[in-house]
Amino acid sequence: MPASLPEPPPLIDDLPYTVAVAPDKAGLRLDRLLADALPALSRARVRLLIVGGHVHSSEGEAMFAPDHRVRAGECFVVRVPEIPPFVTTAPAAQAMPLAIVYEDVHLIVLDKPAGLVVHPGAGNADGTLVNALLAHCPGQLSSIGSPLRPGIVHRLDKDTSGLLVVAKSDLAHLDLARQFARHSVKRAYWAFVWGGPVPPEGRIDYPIGRSPQVPTKMAAVARGGKVAETRYRTLKRYGTLASLLECRLATGRTHQIRVHMASIGYPLIGDRVYGGVARLPAGCPQDVRDAAESLAGQALHAFELGFIHPATGDEFSFTSTLPMHIKRLVTVLETH
Repeated sequence: MPASLPEPPPLIDDLPYTVAVAPDKAGLRLDRLLADALPALSRARVRLLIVGGHVHSSEGEAMFAPDHRVRAGECFVVRVPEIPPFVTTAPAAQAMPLAIVYEDVHLIVLDKPAGLVVHPGAGNADGTLVNALLAHCPGQLSSIGSPLRPGIVHRLDKDTSGLLVVAKSDLAHLDLARQFARHSVKRAYWAFVWGGPVPPEGRIDYPIGRSPQVPTKMAAVARGGKVAETRYRTLKRYGTLASLLECRLATGRTHQIRVHMASIGYPLIGDRVYGGVARLPAGCPQDVRDAAESLAGQALHAFELGFIHPATGDEFSFTSTLPMHIKRLVTVLETH
């Protein structure tokens, strides 16, 4: 009986791996080449890395097509995102109410409330959106990606409310991930900030990375960060106290809107991480102060989501109204 093959060596999370195309590999699909070269990764996982923008040519160009036919001499760099090391079992199904906006066999669009974590992580082993989805549609979520995040294509912060799309089929997951990687998904947010941004409409393109001072926070950094771009325009001013902005993302970095608005001096109201509570305007009325401090989180709501349906090719667009905890803030602001 032949000896069993040794297990492939584990990959070290977040390190780059370089794969060169030998002459005998010319003509292979990119996903096949990388799966063969990195046996610790399944081919499905490799496809997700590609469409997620984690594979680049040696010249730095992102490779979004798993079926790209490679040429001899080409070289590709693969970065494997960190997978949380603290969870050893798959998430459990937990029945919870979900605000489902649309659902078919390929995907679900839902309206996430503030306070709900999207998937299990440090300090949130259960009670997440993933746990609720496993109860709502058992065995129907996409199997691509981490077992801790079945169907999860993108995220919203715990304390950000609004629209989110989840993949049920693998087809949908791969195609939606490609759309997000190419920044073709339409995402718009209502953001309530302290003060009145000058200019009232603009573009913020500071790179975002880990804060050098506080590694658990993100920050606009001079070097070492990832390209990030937020476009904003002022929809309404509440005197000199606050403003309602519409923010649109050209990229999707962690805490992007929160970091970018704080970086130009207009933090989100209620943001306990990036200054939206500590930096209350001088002379802020007590009722406004109370309303800001009683918010469930930062006053940020993902009100618009648009994408191309992966199976039909139809253009889908969804909108959402403000949640009640932000409406209460608006009611107080409108009295000043």
